[in-house]
Amino acid sequence: MTAEKSTNVFEQMLLRGKVAVVTGGARGLGYEMMLALAEAGAEIACIDILKETAIESAAKISKECQVKGTGWQCDVSDEDQVITVFQDIVQQHAHIDVLVTAAGINKNGTAFDYTGKDIRKIFDVNVIGTFFCMQQAAKHMVKAGNGGSIISVASMSAHIYNNPQIHSPYNASKAAVLQLSRCLSCEWGPHNIRVTTISPGYFATEMTNKLINEMGLSVEDTVRTWKSEAPLGRVGKPHELKGTVVFLASDASSFCTGTEILVEGGATIW
Repeated sequence: MTAEKSTNVFEQMLLRGKVAVVTGGARGLGYEMMLALAEAGAEIACIDILKETAIESAAKISKECQVKGTGWQCDVSDEDQVITVFQDIVQQHAHIDVLVTAAGINKNGTAFDYTGKDIRKIFDVNVIGTFFCMQQAAKHMVKAGNGGSIISVASMSAHIYNNPQIHSPYNASKAAVLQLSRCLSCEWGPHNIRVTTISPGYFATEMTNKLINEMGLSVEDTVRTWKSEAPLGRVGKPHELKGTVVFLASDASSFCTGTEILVEGGATIW
């Protein structure tokens, strides 16, 4: 007989006994979300293109949170690699309960600057790679028969035109991720697999600064512009995604699927 799940809100947020896979978890926002899941009690498996960084990040969180953590190298745009890495993770962790698809790339530039190669690479990673990972996670969840939570990471860029940096193909890729997640929530709902989306806004990260510099823009001036375009008047801090990802991964959001949570300080309103 299955035990009744607790309705205590604090207990609902716990992820003990769960296994969470995070793509792009070795650095930046992906790392913060992976840390949050581990803090809530989940075992973590970090997938990243950077093998050593993935292993080191998983080991660091594992030690800090006293949970099992493993790191895996994988190019998410390579279907065979994705199939293999998910099989290996299940072999190591026994099951998968949560997936967060934080792996993604961007390139700033005007529409006239983009080449076909540029656009294909962005869509290969951001859209097709996201799909491959969601597909494999769902297959293992269905086989286990316990449902699960799949959380895609889109962006507020799915809704707006960014200023002053320009990257229209990236915005289109994130809009595709959002719609993909909505559709998969309907397809996999009968298996008790919930599919939701987190869409971050502007956050203070090394990757953000790198992209600004690549456009030849001033980080200080760009951040000032971003602050002026958000009701809260500031950019986000990476830890401000942690509560959202734990909520969506946990039983606290058990009646949420197909939905998107914007974590952008209200920037899409203005």
